[in-house]
Amino acid sequence: MFQRIHAVAALLLVATPALAQVPPELIDKIAAIGRVSDPAKTAPLYAPMHAKEPYAGVKVTRDVKYGPHERNTLDLFVPEGAGAGRPIFMFVHGGGMVRGNKRPPDSPFYDNIMLWANRNGMVGVNIEYRLAPASPWPAGQEDIAMAVRWAADNATANGGDANRIYLMGHSAGATHVATYVGHPEFHAPKALAGAMFSSGGYDLTKIEDESEGRNAYYGSDRSLYAQRSALPGLVKSTIPFMANAAELDPPWMVEQLEQLKSAMCASTRGCIRTLLQPKHNHMSQSYAINTSDTLLSDQILAFIKSGK
Repeated sequence: MFQRIHAVAALLLVATPALAQVPPELIDKIAAIGRVSDPAKTAPLYAPMHAKEPYAGVKVTRDVKYGPHERNTLDLFVPEGAGAGRPIFMFVHGGGMVRGNKRPPDSPFYDNIMLWANRNGMVGVNIEYRLAPASPWPAGQEDIAMAVRWAADNATANGGDANRIYLMGHSAGATHVATYVGHPEFHAPKALAGAMFSSGGYDLTKIEDESEGRNAYYGSDRSLYAQRSALPGLVKSTIPFMANAAELDPPWMVEQLEQLKSAMCASTRGCIRTLLQPKHNHMSQSYAINTSDTLLSDQILAFIKSGK
C-alpha cells in the first residue's frame, strides 16, 4: 500500500510540476501530524498568518438565509466600493458529512478563503449546509442548489455576475460539490462557470476506508453507492472543474484524485487540471489560502482565468 500511494503521488507530481511553498518552519510540524484530518493541531500553525475582524475594505454580512433550514445560511463578503460584474466565489466546508461549519468560533477559517476571493476581485459566499444523519442524501446537493440559486438571484445587488459563479469544496464539501456537478438533476437553473474539488471522494465504490459519516449520509446500502457517486456524471459533465489533494492527505483521498484524473484523461472531454500539494496535509491546504503559500490559490486563479 505504501509503495502504491507514493507511485500515485509521483504520477500526479509529474503531471503537475510544482514547488513546495509550505513555510520551512512548518514542514516538520505538518509532517508530524501524519496523514489524518486534524484541524485542532493544524489550525494553530496557520491562524497567526491571517487577519482578524474587522477586515479592512470588506463588507461582511453574516448568516444570510438561503433556505428554510436553520443551517441554510451563508456569509457574504463584498469588497467595499466593488463595481459590477465581479465573479462570485462560493465555498463549501468539510466535516465528514456529519459536522463542521463555515466559521468555527474565534477562527480565521474559512474567512481566509473569502478574503482571498475579495483580494482577487471576486465576491465571496461561504455556505453552511445540513448534516447527516438528520439530513442524509441528497440534502447536501439540494442545499448547494439553493445556495447557487441565491447567489445568482442576488448577484447584481452584490456587484456579482450570475454568469460567473465558481464553486469550491474541501473534504466532505468537495465530495458534495463534485456530486452536485456530477448529478444534473440537482442543478440550480443558473449553471456554474466552474468548480474546484479539494480532497474529495468521487467513486464511493472504490473507497475502502469505513466512514461513519459516509454511511450516515449515503446510507448503509452499498449497492446504491455507484449511482450516488460523482464520477460517472463528472465524466459526462460540461461544467469545467479542477481537483487537488495534499501529499499528506489520508491515502484514499490521493487515490481518489488519481482515479478522477485517469477517468477524465480517458474520457472524450480529456484531462483536467490537477494538483497534488507537496508537504501539505488535509487541513493545511485550505488554511494556507490567503497567505504567502500561493501554490493552490495560484492554480485556482489560473483555472478561473483559462476555464480549464
